[in-house]
Amino acid sequence: MKRASSSPSTDPSLADLSPGSEVLVLRRDDLEAIIAQARAEYPNEACGLLGGRGGRVERVYPTRNALNSPVRYRVAEEDLLAALLDMEARGWGPDPLGIYHSHPHGPETPSATDVAESFYPDSIYLIVSHVARERPVIRAFRIVEGQVREIMVQIVPV
Repeated sequence: MKRASSSPSTDPSLADLSPGSEVLVLRRDDLEAIIAQARAEYPNEACGLLGGRGGRVERVYPTRNALNSPVRYRVAEEDLLAALLDMEARGWGPDPLGIYHSHPHGPETPSATDVAESFYPDSIYLIVSHVARERPVIRAFRIVEGQVREIMVQIVPV
């Protein structure tokens, strides 16, 4: 299955790509770890979860892509369970603050598959695009009932 290429002008689910007032706060070292994972798993999509509260990432949970695919991801069930249990023990949840994955060959916007398979409406979806391998681009989105809204990402020091 090939990843759909979406642009705001042609995909009604991406109608609101201007960042709203919601912000995802991510430490620089966590961002670097996510990018390193995406590079290590290239050409397949990398994926993982973000734990925290109030829009602030407190922990990154790298996971395995059970599909081992360059165009789709599915968090391995045992990794998902372990991360969710840890988040619950820390008082974060019941859903992850965020879910991240890479687009090794596509844009940093949600594909039609990403939108259709966004099962956690209370989570933020972070996408890392490696189209320009030396300069990955990250963007975050809230996806609820097929509607996509961009979330601003604020990178802070350690």
